[in-house]
Amino acid sequence: MVYHLKVFVFFKKLYQKALVLLFDLMAIPIAWYLAYWFRYNFHPFSVSYSSKALLILGIIQVFCYYQYKVYRGVWRFASMNDLLRIIRAVTVAVLIVFPVLYLCSLLQDIPRSILPLYGVFLIGIWSAARLTRRILYESIYSRLVAAECERVLIIGAGRAGESLARELLKTRHYQPIGFIDDNPLRLGLEIHGVSVLGNLRELCSLTTKHQVDLIFIAIPSAGSVEMRRIVGACEKSAIPFRTLPSFSTLAAGKVEVTALRDVRLEDLLGRDQVYLEWDKIVHSIQGRRIVVTGGGGSIGSELCRQLMALKPASVMIVDNCEFNLYQVQMEFSQKFPDTPFSIALLSVTDFVGIQTCFTQFKPDIVFHAAAFKHVPMLENQSRVAVLNNVIGTQVVAEVSAECGVAKFVLISSDKAVNPTNIMGTTKRVAEIFCQNFNGHVETQFITVRFGNVLGSAGSVVPLFQKQINAGGPVTVTHPDMTRYFMTIPEACQLILQAMVNGQGGEIFVLDMGEPVKIRYLAEQMIKLSGQQPDIDINIVYTGLRPGEKLFEELFHQSEALAPTGHQKLFMAGYRRFDWSELMETFHLLSVACHENHEEEIYILLNSLVPESQVCQQLLLQE
Repeated sequence: MVYHLKVFVFFKKLYQKALVLLFDLMAIPIAWYLAYWFRYNFHPFSVSYSSKALLILGIIQVFCYYQYKVYRGVWRFASMNDLLRIIRAVTVAVLIVFPVLYLCSLLQDIPRSILPLYGVFLIGIWSAARLTRRILYESIYSRLVAAECERVLIIGAGRAGESLARELLKTRHYQPIGFIDDNPLRLGLEIHGVSVLGNLRELCSLTTKHQVDLIFIAIPSAGSVEMRRIVGACEKSAIPFRTLPSFSTLAAGKVEVTALRDVRLEDLLGRDQVYLEWDKIVHSIQGRRIVVTGGGGSIGSELCRQLMALKPASVMIVDNCEFNLYQVQMEFSQKFPDTPFSIALLSVTDFVGIQTCFTQFKPDIVFHAAAFKHVPMLENQSRVAVLNNVIGTQVVAEVSAECGVAKFVLISSDKAVNPTNIMGTTKRVAEIFCQNFNGHVETQFITVRFGNVLGSAGSVVPLFQKQINAGGPVTVTHPDMTRYFMTIPEACQLILQAMVNGQGGEIFVLDMGEPVKIRYLAEQMIKLSGQQPDIDINIVYTGLRPGEKLFEELFHQSEALAPTGHQKLFMAGYRRFDWSELMETFHLLSVACHENHEEEIYILLNSLVPESQVCQQLLLQE
């Protein structure tokens, strides 16, 4: 049955290609005749022995024709690949026929120039036929569909723009009418018959002049600053626009119309593609047993996804939220069926639970992402913040050292620098403990500090989205407030890179790029939803909340930044503490938390982080 089906399919394809095959076969004797005719200066010539040689050549040429699959090309879409197949098939046939004709004693009667001339003429005939068919098809097709096509202007006349234009010319729905490019050397040039019309400053006038329906942004390499400039120009033109994904999500050289999508917030606030030392990261993770605390949260769960893709021996996900653990368990069971993982419903303050879990699991690497991080909420919850962010870090760190963990990575925050809130102060104390603990145990303690993460739980992005969906208003605390932003995957990738680079005791500060105004963030989210700020949805300024400051810092003045082996990572120095005094302070903090002595908590925090403004203010209030 299968054999008969294959025979049927073969003859069906043969029938569909009958005219193509017939033309290509007829072209062989025509090229042979033209070679002789050209060789003898367009005068009559003798065909003695040439018919026998033609028969041999024809058999060899047909064999090469099928060997190099010349027949597979669709004429109306003829491309450079089809030309290369033709050249290979003809060239190989000519090279093979030389010794064959010699062995058959036919070569001596054939002028030496005949075979090369035959090859040139056959390549010309086959290629010209296909090119003519494509030109006629595109000419007729373009006239038939021009009226119903959307007229498209492409921003970017580079490789991606060229590929996109080529794809658009094959579709029924889009007609590329020009390119926009800021390179003055490209002005007036044509790509696939489509001209470079001008630069970005002329976008508005060009869209009006050429009656543009859509704008496609074809610059996958554009960073957030460049993307904001392009999007700003598109918004002024009031023409709908789409973009191609970044190079990290596009296969090399493959740009398809289906890849076009709406501009996202990550395109405007994200940063350049991060290049990681994946070989070192894989070597460090593969075959290791790994614990991720806070693994059910937005950052922790993404970190687990990236870790599990690197084939660790096993992953233990620790979290005190039952629902978060349930979600990651269901997701990872489907996505990573071959990677062993387990979950533990535990608080990091539960010393007995953490100790039992680690003793049984025997981890090699620990990523400590568990933390309370909502700034305004924690301002009146200092005891809970200290218990979870400080004592919890101490518990996990000490148990890790006790169990012989090789590396412990603390995920910290830019709010730990010159903190003005309880959350930042507790994160700074956690940093101090890990940095100083590193010198007393074999475990390497590494701290990674970064700013806001787009879309993470509790961040401003989900809040703005909810407010936009409700019709507004969008609440912004201050028009001049700025923050650093990065995407969740990028943050997790750089955490892995810092883990590889760290040798213990370091604070790695991630290059967060340029800070972005929260007002701009709100405006762009409203625009990306298809509405206009202060017209469709109002922006209301509510004033700074408790513990907030206008701008964040990534390192303290006393922390001299030093470069690392990675362009996105910097290393900050740290302040050493007397170890016995530090341990005594932590003991007193634990006692104050358990006895609920808030004033004592503020005094102890202030002794560890004297630059913390919030502790000083709270003490004055007390």
